[in-house]
Amino acid sequence: MRQALHRVDIPTRGKGLVMFTDTVRQWVAETGIETGLLTIWCQHTSASLTVQENADPTVREDIRRFFEALVPEAPGRYIHDDEGPDDMPAHLRSMLTQTQLSIPVADGQPVLGLWQGLYLFEHRRQPHRRQIVLHLIGE
Repeated sequence: MRQALHRVDIPTRGKGLVMFTDTVRQWVAETGIETGLLTIWCQHTSASLTVQENADPTVREDIRRFFEALVPEAPGRYIHDDEGPDDMPAHLRSMLTQTQLSIPVADGQPVLGLWQGLYLFEHRRQPHRRQIVLHLIGE
């Protein structure tokens, strides 16, 4: 059994989904591990991870709109606003999604469906550099 660990910086432009599937595929292939389990970890409390549709960009726009309606930025609504009106809504959106994904690896590649992509979901308005940790265990 072997293990590999890698950190990835993902720049964002503000709120929205940033696909990083190709980065993960390339790294998994470089490890030489053919079969195993990949864990992807987001080191932030105001961003999250998701597996989502990778073809039609209107899906990503609908997701963005849904989260804007579900957890609105509303001055006075939240007690915690140390970093501005998008601070607490970002924490809530992260809590409602995921900060960790587990994906099987087979034939040296993450086992994703044809229309599935890996995304960092940025919940803050301002651009950020987000750190993602990849851990692969297998043989």
